[in-house]
Amino acid sequence: MAFDKKLLDILACPVCKGKLLYQDKQAQLICKFDRMVYPIRENIPVLLESEAKHVSSEEMELLLKSNQS
Repeated sequence: MAFDKKLLDILACPVCKGKLLYQDKQAQLICKFDRMVYPIRENIPVLLESEAKHVSSEEMELLLKSNQS
């Protein structure tokens, strides 16, 4: 069972409450505004700030570009 993309309609960043983007290649959710990357483990999004990775502007740009291809 894969991550259900329909969940993106109801999930939000726990920090800013903004929209999250799904990155299939690395099984993670991305908040562009806060530059936070949340893992998906066993098809379950882990939306805990303590589990998220804060990325630089450059890393975020690369993530977003790789998500478009």
